[in-house]
Amino acid sequence: MELPRSTATPSRRAFTLLLTTAPLALSVGRAARADSPVASHAIAMHGAPALPAGFPHLPYADPDAPKGGRIVFGIQGTFDSLNPLVVLGVAPDAVPKYVQQSLLYRSADEPFTAYGLLASKVELDADRRQIAFEIDPRARFSDGKPVTAQDVLFTYEMLKAKGKPYHRSSLGGVSRAAAPSPSRVEFALGNGANRELPLVIATMPIFAAHATDAERFGETSFKPALGSGPYAVAEVRPGESLTLRRRADFWGADLPVMRGLFNADEIRYDFYRDANALFEAFKAGLYDVRLEGEPTRWMTGYDIPAVREGRIKRQTLHFDTPKGMTGLVYNTRRPLFSDIRVREALGLLFDFEWVNRNLFYGVYRRAGSFFSDSDLSALGVAADERETALLAPFPGAVREDVLTGRWRPTETDGSGRDREQARKALALLEEAGFTLRDGALRNRRDEPFAFEIMVTSRPQERLALNFAQSLARLGVTANVRLIDDVQYWRRLSAFDFDMIQWTWPAPASPGNEQIGRWGSANAERKGSLNYAGVKSPAIDAVLKAMLGARQKEDFVATVRALDRLLVSGFYVVPLYYLPDTWLAHSRDVVMTGRQPAYFLSNETLARLPQPPAPAN
Repeated sequence: MELPRSTATPSRRAFTLLLTTAPLALSVGRAARADSPVASHAIAMHGAPALPAGFPHLPYADPDAPKGGRIVFGIQGTFDSLNPLVVLGVAPDAVPKYVQQSLLYRSADEPFTAYGLLASKVELDADRRQIAFEIDPRARFSDGKPVTAQDVLFTYEMLKAKGKPYHRSSLGGVSRAAAPSPSRVEFALGNGANRELPLVIATMPIFAAHATDAERFGETSFKPALGSGPYAVAEVRPGESLTLRRRADFWGADLPVMRGLFNADEIRYDFYRDANALFEAFKAGLYDVRLEGEPTRWMTGYDIPAVREGRIKRQTLHFDTPKGMTGLVYNTRRPLFSDIRVREALGLLFDFEWVNRNLFYGVYRRAGSFFSDSDLSALGVAADERETALLAPFPGAVREDVLTGRWRPTETDGSGRDREQARKALALLEEAGFTLRDGALRNRRDEPFAFEIMVTSRPQERLALNFAQSLARLGVTANVRLIDDVQYWRRLSAFDFDMIQWTWPAPASPGNEQIGRWGSANAERKGSLNYAGVKSPAIDAVLKAMLGARQKEDFVATVRALDRLLVSGFYVVPLYYLPDTWLAHSRDVVMTGRQPAYFLSNETLARLPQPPAPAN
């Protein structure tokens, strides 16, 4: 599978969605009350998990899926590490996904429900202040040693100290962790305000304490973590490929959450330097599954013999997850973009109608929300009483037209030279202290308005050049710079850019990952996803309310309030989104079972058995 650039690792995808659950009682460090409910097999976002205890397999998994063969995924770029959970390095998601396991396993059929994996039981009190896990006595690492509560505590401490900013921030909310026995681990979660924290703990990949060097954990390394998962790393060719092989001694093959999943005997990640080489390799059959994100390729690039002859299959899939935001991101740490009037003005000059028709066959929809196509979106919806109350302490943080649902992204005449939008933009720029003199926009010190758009692929470059042409008509110089993958990620982690194109996927239930994207504490924290440098007391307050929301109605109100604040801040030039997912794959590789509701689970992929060769 070709992985989308912005979702290449779990740390970029993040662990999304909010946790609420049916009441369960736990007493950390003392005996539970007599009326405490029994431990559960799962925890869910709202209400009870959809599947009862003792369910045979996940509904979208086929326990009779064919086993064997090899599945090859293709990735644009390179890698210099196997650990995507640390700030340094560029790493694929292979090890946390296939080699390591977490306490609970997330279902792709529910907004956020997680079922027992390394932990056979979980206990959570009604206020989300305490959670405990019972480790399955069968759980083993690949070296045969048992998974214990000490491994969980070791992982928690290591990620909190040296992991990605997401884990450092989230796990910092744990007030106490203990292992009263080798099979039981308990966490006290402070005042319970962060109601997603139990699932952050439940879904962190568990490291083996006896085989992990905590002191060097934050360094780049090609040494894979020792895991308890269905695969082990078999071969590493730095920057070229990564091969994993299914373990014959995998302890959890018969667990309900594992039946019908992880079907291939071998999984290989192949890396390609640029998008064209990646696509040509797919057409040649060098890898098996491709998520297509380029309309031009989808519309015209698949008119090839392999498709016409049925060797490559194409599918259009629809998932219930909200559509996220793809935009040109302002680095507001730069003085040039610190003025909101400047950011709004430049956004007026993006001609979506022309771009969509001439570059993308009209298949995109204009982004006007960070949670499009869902009830979490504030676009076209007036704020209700809950939202108004949330935003009341921050007058002016949300524009009036955004608050009332009247705001819409700029609509142009589609000519590529909309004079009305140019006039509006110039008026805002003049208010911000810029004037057009001798064909160049200049500030009061007579310095020209110039910045760099950093891109890492030809499609990004094409879009950025189009935007730069629009800006040039107002005397703005936007230099487009295409750089290699390694340099791109290093500069991104250090916030060393003026503007980039980025996509923030939208989870079905936003949670802690939103703090990483927009929280003030992450604005200067290297490696965070707060690329825009957002520092807003209003956003911080709404994020806190979102993580503490107990009822679905309150939760929706907080997310909509966040959406309004982000839109009102003009931190990005909203671009577009695809309403569906385009999937192309070899006819020999199929998604077994049925399509999950919320996201594509490549764990369901299987290679069909090959017919025997004809006898001579």
